[in-house]
Amino acid sequence: MTLKLGVVMDPIADINYKKDSTLAMLWAAQDRDWQLYYMEQTDLYLEQGVARASMAPLKVFHDPESWFALEQREDRPLAELDVILMRKDPPFDNEFVYSTYILEQAERQGTLVVNRCQSLRDCNEKIFATQFPQCCPPVLVSADAARLKAFHKQYQDVIFKPLDGMGGTGIFRVRLDDPNISVILELLTDHGRVTIMAQRFIPEITQGDKRILMINGEPVPYCLARVPEVGETRGNLAAGGSGRPQPLTDRDQWIAAQVGPVLREKGLLFVGLDIIGDYLTEINVTSPTCIREIDGGYDLDIGGQLMDCIAQELATRS
Repeated sequence: MTLKLGVVMDPIADINYKKDSTLAMLWAAQDRDWQLYYMEQTDLYLEQGVARASMAPLKVFHDPESWFALEQREDRPLAELDVILMRKDPPFDNEFVYSTYILEQAERQGTLVVNRCQSLRDCNEKIFATQFPQCCPPVLVSADAARLKAFHKQYQDVIFKPLDGMGGTGIFRVRLDDPNISVILELLTDHGRVTIMAQRFIPEITQGDKRILMINGEPVPYCLARVPEVGETRGNLAAGGSGRPQPLTDRDQWIAAQVGPVLREKGLLFVGLDIIGDYLTEINVTSPTCIREIDGGYDLDIGGQLMDCIAQELATRS
């Protein structure tokens, strides 16, 4: 039986052909003769309690000059699709939340949404990691400047970051006796009105911020270490870091084993763990990336692994 796969993503014409993980997923689905349907967030709507969308049949190609073709749009119920990949990049704002409400209605009617809508809402990518304190560095989540300063005084070298950022935006490293700590906290917390995260600085960032991809709670055996530029504390590729594919360490595998069962329980089929040194720092659930870089380093097909996982999940429902 041919499966129908919908994808909700940012404009496909604007993606980075060489790096885009969603494109790798779509190639893998098309290789399995699945029918593809393209949607952007604004194409989703609810009418009389029915989740619908304006969706365009999609073909994808291994061509850096022309990697997609869209056919005429069709207005259809989302429940006609077997699976929907929710791949809209952050920011995680109200529009993202509203989209999950619409997609959740399709879930109720039997469509598999990857990742599960409730878990997309519940699992903030920074705070979710704190559910595994045995894996994390010392960490504090607060809007209170005095409490944040006390944390800094205790650990002396601290990363402060917003809870809704991506790609390394808004991250500050504050060392001992940094005269800017007050203004940094004023900026990040909006004078105590916005909750942020503080983490003890992990010196092993110089060896890379590792992205480990998890498929239905199991780790891909290789990761991407995103190594900061000289003088930088952020390894994010969007912040100028360079990618280095490498095998998982024993500690990486231990952390993945701690987190994996909870991911399965929450219906988080495709997730990215961020690990610096021996510590879990974030759990990315909205639109994890780095498939292409890891695939290229080890001749893998991570998108194909995910599609096989989706097919197995759908088979258990039939």
